[in-house]
Order: sequence, then structure tokens, then C-alpha cells
Amino acid sequence: MMNISTAEPHYLITFGMIGLFLAVMIGVLYATNRKSTSFSDYAVGGRSYGPWYIAMSYTNSWWPGATFTAFFALSVGGVIGFYGAVYSTLGVTAMYLMAKRAWKWGQHFNLTTQPDLLGMRYNSPAVKRVASIIGIICVFPWVVMGIQALALLVEFASFGRWSVTTCLIAGVLLILVRQYWTVSMGMRGLIMTDMYQGLIAYGLGAAVCLALLINGVHGYGQLATLPPEMLKIPGADGTHYGTWYMFSLIFPGVVGSMCWPMSFQRIYTASGIRSVKKGTLLTILLVGGFYAILMLFATAVSQDANVQANPQNGFFTALFDQGGPWLLAVALVIVLAASIGHVDGCVQVCGTQFANDLATWNKPRSDRQLTVLAKSGMVVFIAAAALLAYLTFNYSRLQLLAQISYQGIIQLAVPLFFGIFSRFGNRQGALMGMLTGIVLAIVLTVFFPDDIPALGSLTSGIVGLAGNLLAFVACGLFFKTDTAEKARVEALFALTENIRQPTGKPLIN
Repeated sequence: MMNISTAEPHYLITFGMIGLFLAVMIGVLYATNRKSTSFSDYAVGGRSYGPWYIAMSYTNSWWPGATFTAFFALSVGGVIGFYGAVYSTLGVTAMYLMAKRAWKWGQHFNLTTQPDLLGMRYNSPAVKRVASIIGIICVFPWVVMGIQALALLVEFASFGRWSVTTCLIAGVLLILVRQYWTVSMGMRGLIMTDMYQGLIAYGLGAAVCLALLINGVHGYGQLATLPPEMLKIPGADGTHYGTWYMFSLIFPGVVGSMCWPMSFQRIYTASGIRSVKKGTLLTILLVGGFYAILMLFATAVSQDANVQANPQNGFFTALFDQGGPWLLAVALVIVLAASIGHVDGCVQVCGTQFANDLATWNKPRSDRQLTVLAKSGMVVFIAAAALLAYLTFNYSRLQLLAQISYQGIIQLAVPLFFGIFSRFGNRQGALMGMLTGIVLAIVLTVFFPDDIPALGSLTSGIVGLAGNLLAFVACGLFFKTDTAEKARVEALFALTENIRQPTGKPLIN
């Protein structure tokens, strides 16, 4: 942490910039406020948003504030940090391929969550609930990391004079300020501020990094003088990882990209299939372009002694060293925008899934009851995440939390991809596959949190996914589908292919 003898004037710069950012954000919220007319409107914003809103909202749900801390630290250590650019750009293509059926089914059946679609596709409330539980559990670590990024942000804004507890409390308060409108306005408030926050986090963030790469003290010229060790990837000669480690990092990212409930729900907010597809193309540019520039900057400053002393603080340290308190204040606002946007999306979707998928276990709920349950779920979720953020604040490998969460979320991939792209599969396979996969992933993660050396550094999630697939296919072959269910599935696919009965009415209602 920087040491400044006359810190008080600098408080005005850092906290003043944060206050200005929040004031504009609140202004955007009130300027675009519109009362929700139903739970569906509250959950997916009336399915009314165009490509740019979809793209920026997806990007906000994809790159959290931890990208500037945990993932920045990866590239300070070597080129491994660039793996995020590979899986993020490849993974977003799943959104393009899923757009037609996912959006059409969502509109026709008034679906509001990803587990809603799985439950409808396999005609099973149990499938919906298991998928929802897996999604909520796997999203939780990202909220923890988001809160920790905010606490670190406050620590820098105070120039190291505030305690960890004080910084965490202040970070949680920042989130709670934003959550008031997330809880009250639902997805509409989220989408509108995602545009504002995204322009700051990813537009301004990329611009600042690019400017410093071109003109900064540690510019792009530093890339030519990197030590050879930084250019090695895990699994190459001289590293302790096996040959399958990089595959185990990239493949779950690609497969799991549309398994994240926050990402998938963006399909439902679109005004139509064309908006989803155009939004996807824009997302690839935003997600991949921003991340590549940030990691190049991290690599360029990696040899700076101050950055090496604490790589997870490297983004703040580098900007302060090159621009003093004013550039530090800009860095704080950039990370704040990314953190708030991502945590908002996580909290909103988990509250919605709790109300829509889990709280309806015993009986149906009215729109008002669903909205109240969603809001209550959001409050509990953020409180639990804040507690865990405090307990793990000094954990040295924060990105491992993200990697572990991927091991779980990819267990939704088998029923999701088979369910959307093929007619094969049944509810028994979806249930057994997800349960087999998640149990294997959890048990193996306890013993091998990073990789499994005996399997060439495959990770627990890959092993779980293999078991998931085997169980799904075995159940699909063993449990025969009756005629009525086959007809129902055919009708689902016919709906997206615009096939109609002779009367002109759709095959399903």
C-alpha cells in the first residue's frame, strides 16, 4: 500500500471520485425508472432490450471487479492470464447458437430463469430445482470475490489507513447502496445501469490501459524484455502441472459460459432473437478486447517491484505510480463499476431463482409473493457473501475460487446443451447426470482443489462432467420415453421451426 504523508487531501480526490460515480449512477436509475407490472417484468425487464444493452449487460455479468485483482495477478505471474481471453470469446458463441430456441421458448412459456427452461424441457420440477441450487452455489464465490474487490478498493481509497474490517464494511455498504435499487427495480434497473457501468469499467478501463501501454513508464516496450519463465504455460517443461491443465482451464470456460445463470438470463431480456444474435457479436468484441488489453498491461508492469510485491493490488499500484492520486481515483472508479455491475447481476439472478424455482416447491405463488421472496433472497445472499468475504479476505489465490466455481457450474452443460440442441434425453438422465457430476466435482475438489496430478492435471470438474455425460446417456438409453413425451418434445422443437398445424394454430400452447 502506498504511503503518503499528507493523505487527507487525497481522500477528497479518491472518495470524491467514487461519490461522483455513485451520484451519476443513481441519477441514471431514477431517470430510467419504470414500475414492474408483473414478476416476469421484474425478472427479465419485459423482454424489451436491443443489442447494445444485451452486449453491455452480458459483459457486466461476465467480468467482475476481481478481473482487476485476481486475474490481473495471473498475468503479472505469466502468460497464463491470457487463458481468460480464449475461453471468454469462444464461450460467448454458445449464446449465439442458443438464441433461437432459448428466446422463443422463454417468450412462449414466460420463462424467467435458466432452470425454468430446463424444467420445461424435461417436464420436471425436480430438474429445475436441482439446476437452480447448483447455479446459486456456484455463483456465490463470485459475489464473495466482488465484495473483496470492493474492500480492496476502499483500502486503496483510504491509502491503507483503514482496517480490513472497516474496508469490508464500507465495501458492503457500497453494494447495499446499489442493491436498494436492484431489489426494488429488478432487471430493468440492472440493464440500464449496466450500460453506464460498462462504459466506465470496460470502455474507460481499456482506454487507460492502452494509453499507459503507449506512453507510460512501463509501456509495451517492457513486453520485449520479459524473463523466459513468464512465457511458459502450465504443463510445459519446467512446470509442475500436467499436460491437461490448460485444457482443464479453458474447456470449462467455453462450456460453462452459457451455464452461468446471469449470462443465460440475458437472452430472456432481449426484444427478439435478432437482438440476442447481434448482441452476441458485440459481446465478443467487448469481452475479448477489454480483457486482452488489461492482460497486456498487467504483463507490461509485471517487472515493477511494487507490483511484484503484491500482484493482486497491481492494477491500483501501477496506476498510482504512473499518475498519482488522480489516476488512482480513476482506477478505483473503474473497479467499482465492474464490481457493482457483476455483483448486481449475481444477486439479482440468485434472488429470482430462489423465488421462481425453489420457493414454489409446495405451492404456486402470486406475482406479489414471488417479488417479495426474490427481494428477501437477495438480502440473505448478500449478507452471507459479506461474511465469507471477511473470513477469506487474505486468501492468496483468489482466482482459485473462480476456477472451483467453474467445476460446479459446468455440470449444467450436459442437460442444457442436449436439451436445446437435440431431442435426446429425459428427466431421469438430466437429474442423474447433474447429481453425479456435482457430487464428483465436490468430492474431488476437497482432495484436489487445483488439479489431479494422477490424471495429467485434469480438474475435478472435467471428471465430474465425464460422469455427468455417462449418466445422462445411460439413462436416456435405459429409460424409454413414452409416446406422449415424445410428442411434447417434438412440439417444442416445432415451435422454434415455425411448424404449424393445418388449422394455423401452434403445435403447443
